[in-house]
Amino acid sequence: MSEFPTTLHTDDALLPDGWAKHVRIEVDPLGNIASVQTGSAPHGAERLAGPVLPGMASLHSHAFQRAMAGLAEVRAGSEDDFWSWRELMYQFVARLTPEQAASVAKFTYIEMLKAGYTAVGEFHYVHNDGAGQRYPNIAKMSLAHVHAAREVGIAITLLPVLYSYGNFGGAPLGARQQRFRTDPDAILEIVRAVRSSAPGNPEVRTGVAPHSLRAVDLDGLQDLIAGLGEIDPEAPIHIHAAEQMREVTDSLAFSGQRPVEWLLEHLPVDRRWCLVHATHLTETETRALAQSGAVAGLCPTTEANLGDGIFPLPTFRAAGGRIGIGCDSHVSRNPFEELRLLEYTQRLVLRRRNVTSGSLSAAVGTTLWLEAAAGGAQALGRPMGAIAPGNRADLVVLDAARPDLAGRSGDTIANAAVFSGSEGLVRDVMVAGRWRVREGHHPQEAKASEDYTRAVRELLA
Repeated sequence: MSEFPTTLHTDDALLPDGWAKHVRIEVDPLGNIASVQTGSAPHGAERLAGPVLPGMASLHSHAFQRAMAGLAEVRAGSEDDFWSWRELMYQFVARLTPEQAASVAKFTYIEMLKAGYTAVGEFHYVHNDGAGQRYPNIAKMSLAHVHAAREVGIAITLLPVLYSYGNFGGAPLGARQQRFRTDPDAILEIVRAVRSSAPGNPEVRTGVAPHSLRAVDLDGLQDLIAGLGEIDPEAPIHIHAAEQMREVTDSLAFSGQRPVEWLLEHLPVDRRWCLVHATHLTETETRALAQSGAVAGLCPTTEANLGDGIFPLPTFRAAGGRIGIGCDSHVSRNPFEELRLLEYTQRLVLRRRNVTSGSLSAAVGTTLWLEAAAGGAQALGRPMGAIAPGNRADLVVLDAARPDLAGRSGDTIANAAVFSGSEGLVRDVMVAGRWRVREGHHPQEAKASEDYTRAVRELLA
């Protein structure tokens, strides 16, 4: 990959306070943005081939599920829903080896880079072998994902998942859940192993992820959070919450409280936290979650694919809530598509247009990109998500030669990217000052595609 450039110049860039013209970006030797100047001449700078967006974080990824995209689109019964999809996923993951997981992750991360993601939050829960026994190195599967990310150049926040029970009240895990079985000590051991594998590397971060309130109890949660605080008091904490109505009704039956209501009462939920999906909320829960400072991790293409429901976005944003987006099951690896569907579902519910605008801009595309990029950065604990001094130089260069961007400037660039199809719009991608994608191509994509294809054929044989 290329060495760090010193100075970049673009005619159009999306800065924290909106679109700016003739922008000069200085990148320091560590891959951080040293300065940003508007109205500048391009003298002595590398001229970029199109408008520039801040890199997007995918805050929620199960990379192995990329290999099963499209396999679950056959009706499984009279009531086909998330729970029937989960049974297919259990069958699929039962055969997954660390080598196959690495091949799938590497290919998936390249796809994400080419689409404009510059960081991934890997919510990883396949810790044990196919028989449900621990690998000699408990971090084996986690490290496979970290190594894949490092090889292709995407920043990663590895979130090993605590998965101890089969349902509320300490129900035992089922036979197909034994690959996920962990306790707080094991998760903290994985965190330490990942940190030791990349000492001083700012592109590798760790946090933890209690899977959901179905899969953990209060004592385990408290032990996990306390142990993480001793390792890194700023590390992120992610959890699936209120994704399906069955989870809500089971929570009410067990505790008398809804999942998000219970979390906010029993745990110190703050800006370190990301509640993934948070689909089914009361208005009181919605406002309380927004006021906590936590990020709502929204995965619109997966939520639509699974029939989960629709997040109450206008109420949450009106209360000051922060959002980010994730690829989740990887039925899509495209941030523009996630943002488009996020807006369109709100339009269908409310029966009106242009729902998501902000104080900086009335343009929905601009607003969505800025808010999701900032929220994703917070959720992954990374200095990214904005083209500003002190942040990592994560940049997405759109292709000004594409017909969908012809004649566009300012807000119309983001609106075109989000709402006019977005296929092939990303030309170049920089992560931490290094070009990872050039002219729409990643240098490892051909070999990664071959390895991915072989892994999928083995899994489906």
